[in-house]
Amino acid sequence: MRAIRHGFGAITSVAVLITGTAVATELRDAPAPTEELSAAAPATGEPEDFGASCRTVVEGSRVTAHCSNPYPRTDRVRLHVECDRWWDLDSDSAPVEVGPADYARVTGRCWKEVRSAWITHQPADPAPAPGQPLPVRGS
Repeated sequence: MRAIRHGFGAITSVAVLITGTAVATELRDAPAPTEELSAAAPATGEPEDFGASCRTVVEGSRVTAHCSNPYPRTDRVRLHVECDRWWDLDSDSAPVEVGPADYARVTGRCWKEVRSAWITHQPADPAPAPGQPLPVRGS
């Protein structure tokens, strides 16, 4: 009788292990929640054609942000620099407009070490109404 119980326990353990592995594989193949949110993003009213692509480079106490805008709407970017020392003043740059297919470089600095740096975005012009063509600026 004990041999049957031990055999049944071993078989049960293997079955649970196989089931757990199959469930884990299905969960790994399932789409991430962020994919669902990106598909639902247009329903919130936010346009997809906005926001310059920026990267920041920290070299010692200096920060440089390189931004390029591939979208048809103008983006207003600001560089924010947080300094590491308590006595060193944090700084926010003036807004810089990055037009369609345009590039901008924004710089900032601390006296000593930089703790963090980031970019914020704001639309420079209102979003066009649905079905309306984008305005064309003269040269």
